[in-house]
Amino acid sequence: MFTNRTEISFAPETPPRLIVVVDTEEEFDWKSEPDRQANCVTAMDHIGRVQDIFDSYGIRPCYMVDYPIASQPRGYEPLREFSVAGRCEIGAQLHPWVNPPALETLNRSNMYPGNLPEQLERQKLESLRDIISDNFGFAPAAYKAGRYGFGNNTARILDELGFGIDLSVCPPMDFSPEGGPDYSDFDASPFWFGNSARPILEIPCTGAFVGWGGGCSRSLFRLASALELFRGPGILARLRAVDRLMLSPEGYSSAEHIRLTRDLFARGIRTFTWSFHSPSVVPGNTSYVDTSAELQVFLDSFYRYFDFFFGEFGGEASSPAMLREQLGNS
Repeated sequence: MFTNRTEISFAPETPPRLIVVVDTEEEFDWKSEPDRQANCVTAMDHIGRVQDIFDSYGIRPCYMVDYPIASQPRGYEPLREFSVAGRCEIGAQLHPWVNPPALETLNRSNMYPGNLPEQLERQKLESLRDIISDNFGFAPAAYKAGRYGFGNNTARILDELGFGIDLSVCPPMDFSPEGGPDYSDFDASPFWFGNSARPILEIPCTGAFVGWGGGCSRSLFRLASALELFRGPGILARLRAVDRLMLSPEGYSSAEHIRLTRDLFARGIRTFTWSFHSPSVVPGNTSYVDTSAELQVFLDSFYRYFDFFFGEFGGEASSPAMLREQLGNS
């Protein structure tokens, strides 16, 4: 998938940089089959709940907008206001089932855009790029495949359509049981890939196997997952042997965020991506935020992690575009 891959290493004294990525999308039932009519964007009425936090820390988040967001005034107008004021960046996120042209069979495998025929994946992404250009006044430079579904043709399509940054890699997750990609062999380090004359910068989600299992972590986790009936992964986590963690306020605690960050920093990682889904800013839209109390816990975790990262940890705020500029083109 990632041809001509070139790893990026950082000097030990490089300060950690934090990038915030928001999967900005319609409200839909993640457990249900894909539905082209599930395209409401009412949560965007309350996106200021997180933007206000970002502003207070000097963070310029990157909102990865999909077609329902980019095509409906209720979805794009708040973000356009933030963008004009220089308070955020705007990227593209492809949810194929709600993105024209609607030509594919609706099934869970085709929710991963990289599984589509090359021409259809290109047509959908071109349609998304163009609606973002129409309603924001510029073409997006950053891309994130919906459901992290980067495929064999995606790099070539991104190059052809002028994208210079990708945010699709999600270590150490394995989506292959549903037909998606397997990122369990990837780490959280950024890398270049694609056209050697005009490479694309990959900025992965921040996630990893953490624990004393070390190099055996992946195998141990797979074995434990096969024993799910006996709560295998939970037992490994309690033993601190293997814990699969993500730097996200959805499903992970502040203690886990800090543990993951310290562990990856010790491994040489210097870029960290805080990521979540926009519908979580309103209770009842995602399984992570079902009540007002859970919303408060969700928002409080932003403050706790940012206080740690920019205070005790000595980190700096960055963004996809800023990191690409800092690293250059190759």
